[in-house]
Amino acid sequence: MEGLSSKTISVWFPHTIDRYYLLDNIGFVSDDTEQSALVAQSLIRAPNDIRAATKAFKIAMLGWFFRLPFGVGQATSLSCLKMLTGAKQTGIHSAGNGAAMRAAIIGVFYHDKQEYRIKLGESIARTTHLDRRATDGALFVAELAAAAYTNRQCKDQASRYSAFDTAINVIQETWLRQALDLARSLAEQQASIEAAAQQLGCSGFVNHSVALAAFAFLRWGDDTLTALQWTIKAGGDTDSNAAIVGAWCGALHGEKGLPSQLIDKINDGPFGPSHLRKLARALGDFKSGKSPAAVGYCWPIALGRNVALIPVILSHALLRQLRQVTTSLHP
Repeated sequence: MEGLSSKTISVWFPHTIDRYYLLDNIGFVSDDTEQSALVAQSLIRAPNDIRAATKAFKIAMLGWFFRLPFGVGQATSLSCLKMLTGAKQTGIHSAGNGAAMRAAIIGVFYHDKQEYRIKLGESIARTTHLDRRATDGALFVAELAAAAYTNRQCKDQASRYSAFDTAINVIQETWLRQALDLARSLAEQQASIEAAAQQLGCSGFVNHSVALAAFAFLRWGDDTLTALQWTIKAGGDTDSNAAIVGAWCGALHGEKGLPSQLIDKINDGPFGPSHLRKLARALGDFKSGKSPAAVGYCWPIALGRNVALIPVILSHALLRQLRQVTTSLHP
């Protein structure tokens, strides 16, 4: 549904969105989740060294990029090409949401080390995005994840607003802060998702994406699936917007608060549920004082899966174009 308008989604998918559509009812994580996993992998390798963790993330991103992942944004693609040249500064002057969509894991892992997570969060963000709005958006995502995780015993709406009010203090960029203030106000007014999307935007622009995600989390964050469904119904950059909302809900509720009936249907290859749980256990081992095991994935399998899915994705794109043409001719 990425890139579709809210109106188109409501017409094409009139029923509750509670299943996958790409390849029958099999789920595949998007590039948002895969990049979050690469961040986690880098933290395991260098949990106490910002420079080493950032370097590990760049190496992981470069390898991941050449396994032909689908849905990669322009800024991330250009940054990976700069990494290939060995450039010292690999980020692009972009205000996209690519840095924000992967940042929540930093907030949860370093929930008790604010100064460190802010420095690391900015370093990881700037590997692909240099615009102040993009880095602030990433820092906000991490801060709200940290606050949600810290207050996970309190799952009511008031605690979500409290977490939001704590996280927004990290924002330096004026326009992003104003967008987030508006998101909070709309959530308090219990605005509809259509009204929120119209006022906040729902594109890949970080101000749109982070603000809409914050609205959905404040409005419906007591139930993860409901929050995700409404976020998707807003249209636009549905995968990244929903990935941010899902990350915050995961920080607040843990895996038990995620829709298990959908997790069970995700393809369990590279970056699937088993891979992600191994990463989580390794991060948990470090927190408990144990030596975490290195967690990787089989790149030939990842490459083969991505290549095999290319015609599936292209067929969906073609069918969408044909359907849009048909709809315009016969409204």
